[in-house]
Amino acid sequence: MKTIISKINAEDIDLNEIKKQAELLKSGKTVIFPTETVYGLGANALDECAVKKIYEAKGRPSDNPLIVHIYDEKEVYDLAKDVNEKAKLIMKEFWPGPITIILNKKSIVPDTTSGGLDTVAIRMPSHKIAREIIKQAGIPIAAPSANISGRPSPTKAKHVYEEMDGRVDGMILGGDSNFGVESTVLDLTEDVPMILRPGSVTKEALEEIIGNVQLDPSLRNKEDNKKAKAPGMKYTHYSPNAQVYIVSGNDINVMNRINELVKINKEKGLKTGVMCLDKNKDKYSGEIIKLGNTLEEVASNLFDALIEMDKRKIDIIYSEEFPTYGVGQAIMNRLLKSAGYKIIQA
Repeated sequence: MKTIISKINAEDIDLNEIKKQAELLKSGKTVIFPTETVYGLGANALDECAVKKIYEAKGRPSDNPLIVHIYDEKEVYDLAKDVNEKAKLIMKEFWPGPITIILNKKSIVPDTTSGGLDTVAIRMPSHKIAREIIKQAGIPIAAPSANISGRPSPTKAKHVYEEMDGRVDGMILGGDSNFGVESTVLDLTEDVPMILRPGSVTKEALEEIIGNVQLDPSLRNKEDNKKAKAPGMKYTHYSPNAQVYIVSGNDINVMNRINELVKINKEKGLKTGVMCLDKNKDKYSGEIIKLGNTLEEVASNLFDALIEMDKRKIDIIYSEEFPTYGVGQAIMNRLLKSAGYKIIQA
C-alpha cells in the first residue's frame, strides 16, 4: 500500500498535516505517530475492523492486548468501569505521561482491542504530536509499538520509516522519542496493584503515591504468560536478527569474558557487537555501541542500539548487565526478552 507521510515538528505543529492523518484514523485506517516512549501504530480503538489492521501490519497475534491512547482523563470513564481511588491518584500524578493503567473494561471496548480480556489498558501520552492527533481524530486510539512484531521498538523517525513504510496508511515522522522504552503497565484490577511491564515510571515512584506495588512474577523468569494481560508479556519481543547475550559479573570479569568471546567469534568468521556504558567503551574489542552513562540514557538508547546492530550486520551481541533499581528494571526486562533470557556468567 501507499503510505501517506507527514513530517511534523513537535515544537511547531502543522495542524493541516495532523488533520490529514486524523482523517485517516477516523475512516478506519492505520497511522503511525510519535509518542514520548516509542513510535506507535494507531487505529480507532472502538472499530474492530480498524484494530485488525494493526495486527495485520505488525504480524502480531490477536490475543496480545493493545493500549488505548486517550486525550482527556474523562475518556477513562467511557472505556472502563470500577475506576478506583488508586487509579485516580495515578492519573492525577503521572498523566499525561508514560504509564498505562489496566481497569475492567466496558462493553464499548471490542475484544480485538483488549486481546479477548475483560480488561482494558489505557494511557494518556504527553507527546505534543500524539496528543494533537488523538484530539483531532476525536476517538480513542489503540496503538502498540510501530514495528513488526517481535522486533525492537522504534524510537527514531528513520527507523520506523525504514521498517513500516508501505505497511500502514499514514505515518507521522516527528523526531526521536524521549524515554526510549514503552510505558509502565500497572494492573489496578487487584487489591494490590501489580506492574505487568516496567517502564520509566518506576515501582519506587508509584509506591510514593499509592503504597505497596508488586512486580508480576513473570518478570523474573522466561515463562510466557498463557493469557497476556498487557503488551510485551507474551511471545518474543525486542529481538534483533543477531543473538543477544547478557554478560553478568564484576566489571573486570565481564570485560575479560566479552573480549575472549569476541576473539573466538572472530576466528569463526562471526561479527560481534558489544553494548556498554560510555565509560567502558575503550575496554572492549568488536563493534561497540555506547548506551550512555546513566540508566535513563541507557533506556533511551537501548532499542536504537539493537536496530543499529542489525544495520551493521552483527551476528552476535554481548551486553553489559545493568542494576535493577529505578528504570533499570525496565532496561533489564527488555534486554532479557531480547536475549531470550540467555545470560553468560563471567
